[in-house]
Amino acid sequence: MNRKNLFLLLFLVCGVWMSAGCSQQTSAPTGAQQLTSSSAPAVDGTKFLLTTEPEGAGDVIKVREGAGDGDDIVIVGRIGGSANPWVEGRAAFSIVDGSLRACSDIEGDSCPIPWDYCCETSKLPTATALVKVVDETGALVKADARELLSVKELSTVVVEGRARRDDAGNLTVLATGVFVKKM
Repeated sequence: MNRKNLFLLLFLVCGVWMSAGCSQQTSAPTGAQQLTSSSAPAVDGTKFLLTTEPEGAGDVIKVREGAGDGDDIVIVGRIGGSANPWVEGRAAFSIVDGSLRACSDIEGDSCPIPWDYCCETSKLPTATALVKVVDETGALVKADARELLSVKELSTVVVEGRARRDDAGNLTVLATGVFVKKM
């Protein structure tokens, strides 16, 4: 069983277990629910949104192959790669290389979740990157990316930031600016 399938299985098992335990809960919401409540302070997303598209953006596959840890990069991709490409309550999401086709790009395909790229699953491990929008101190912004940047699944974004590599070769972009392409 590959890592992605194992994670999904664990997520589903935990979800079922948690829903059974939460059915009798009557207390105030906790955790991620508090982060998205209307009482949470709003973060001004305009300081992270670029008004002009940065030049020299590389596709996800190209940047993954060439960027070293700590390199300044400009990368372009579409938000997706899984059924839920978002990090709840945080300004983070995954992007996919433009060479991959979402299910909605395939004529006649009626997949209800086209941003999971289920028709391209075997290519995803080398064609995705995680984007984390960070503040001036380098800390991950504590706001939902969808609200902060006015983006959704399959939005095309051009991201400026710094590359972070893990031991497995995965790429995380510590984003200081995001340009959202018009659909």
